Amino acid sequence: MIDLGISKLALIGAVALIVIGPEKLPRVARTVGTLLGKAQRYVNDVKAEVNRSMDLDELRKMKDTVQEAARDVEQSIQSGASDFEKQFSESGQTLSALSDTTPAYPEYKHPRKNWRLKQGATPQWYKARNGVRTKALSGAARVARYRPHKIN
Repeated sequence: MIDLGISKLALIGAVALIVIGPEKLPRVARTVGTLLGKAQRYVNDVKAEVNRSMDLDELRKMKDTVQEAARDVEQSIQSGASDFEKQFSESGQTLSALSDTTPAYPEYKHPRKNWRLKQGATPQWYKARNGVRTKALSGAARVARYRPHKIN
């Protein structure tokens, strides 16, 4: 970069004031400032583009290494499976004999819940213990339930 100190900037300003004149100097300074700003933005854009391309190259290299590792793992698994099949076939059994056996875990049973029914968070035993109504009563049933009993 150009090494510009305060003394050099003052010298450039004095020469510009003499050559351009005091009337045109503010307009020229504004134009030079805008041009310098555009140049800086252009340089920053070029730097950003170069950095993006370098990052893209690094990502491509990383993708290739990950794919190679995945291929190696796949090949090792396939070779292990083929070795297992060879050992199993040598022992006189087949893979179909293993699949004919019943599974050691229980078979899935659907819970048969009514998912449309809204379930509260309060347990039923708590409601029963504290006398919370869980079902709606009609007016006649409520009157009959809470009518005082006649004592004879």
